[in-house]
Amino acid sequence: MSNPWRGEVALEIDGQRHVMRLTLGALAELEAMLEDGTLLDLVRRFESGSCSTRDVLALIVAGLRGGGWPGTAQDLVSAEIGGGPLLAARAAAELLAHAFALPGETG
Repeated sequence: MSNPWRGEVALEIDGQRHVMRLTLGALAELEAMLEDGTLLDLVRRFESGSCSTRDVLALIVAGLRGGGWPGTAQDLVSAEIGGGPLLAARAAAELLAHAFALPGETG
């Protein structure tokens, strides 16, 4: 079970449940991967609904890495995500909300 108080979000990939979390290290990796601006720009894209699939993938990879997953974005190219792209985008948005909210603000 994921723990939202720790900023954790669960996602099913290829039938296996993974817990994602944006740790400081994962956020640093994410920022290094971003082609379009900073983390704040990424947050703005999600808030405005103008995020790209590249944004979603970058967030999912960062969250998985923060949760201890050793893979890369390439490992997810042919992966089956439970709930499809829409659920992946929602999970990515939830990761951002948890990472940049004070305790008790999300839920």
